Amino acid sequence: MYVDPRRNSVTFSVDDRVYLKVSPWKGVIKFGKRGKLVPRFIGLFSINEILNDQIVVLDLSLELASIHNTFNVCYLRKCKVEDEMQILSLKYLKVDLSKKLVEEPVRIVDRKITKLRKKQILMVLIE
Repeated sequence: MYVDPRRNSVTFSVDDRVYLKVSPWKGVIKFGKRGKLVPRFIGLFSINEILNDQIVVLDLSLELASIHNTFNVCYLRKCKVEDEMQILSLKYLKVDLSKKLVEEPVRIVDRKITKLRKKQILMVLIE
């Protein structure tokens, strides 16, 4: 059996602050925001209860009330930030039941047409 000797086992305790991992592919591909620029972790949630070493119960906000509050530890990342001012608000983020991040554009800022050899592509810059 092969094991990475440099791996760290992450342990959580009650009242730890964690980020929740979301899958960014649904809703953002249409507007071209993919890859490195998509947010992969949201929020700053506290742990209410630890069921076993792999499953924790989070204290989710009202924006994420439609999601079940029990998660595996592979979907969590421990918060290392001490200053609360560096944390983003969840009021603009939407997450569906399958933990997919859904982003909708606010407004269209600019349009341009890119010409290739045999076709033209409409490019839209959104905010």
